[in-house]
Amino acid sequence: MSEAEPQNQPADIVFTDAIEVEGLKHKLAETEKTRDEYLALAKGVRAEFENYQKRQQRDLQQERRYAQLPLASDLLPVLDNLDRALEAAAQAGDNSALTQGVRLVMGQCIELLKRHGINRMECVGNPFDPNHHEAVTQLASPDHPSQTVLQAFEQGWLLHDRVLRPAKVIISS
Repeated sequence: MSEAEPQNQPADIVFTDAIEVEGLKHKLAETEKTRDEYLALAKGVRAEFENYQKRQQRDLQQERRYAQLPLASDLLPVLDNLDRALEAAAQAGDNSALTQGVRLVMGQCIELLKRHGINRMECVGNPFDPNHHEAVTQLASPDHPSQTVLQAFEQGWLLHDRVLRPAKVIISS
């Protein structure tokens, strides 16, 4: 075939080829549009899945960080009772070997809790914070500004940055 032969084709064949070309161009454009829609959908699903994975990882880390919460909550009354026993011994003037042993055990328990992120709240002399303290009563105190913690009835505890148990306190008015 030479280059002159296509020019000798009938007009209806050239016209049909032009229609087919236009149809194919239209079909190509639709296919590209569909491809782009699916690509955008796939990218969206991928982003959602990555966010899901990150959220799950964060939740797992939080769960691990605060896994000791139930055990720590159950231990606090035991520590309170040890504290009360030591206070009673001090008031009675008892400094026996048993009292010293209880004091050592209490210290070991507190150190053990600290290693796991469980710490006592230091509240006496600090401003009252309803997120950390539970006010039991108020006393007039000329020596302290209003809303200052004067005394703690029950020690407050933190697990990392979360309040495990608020301190029960007396505040100044």
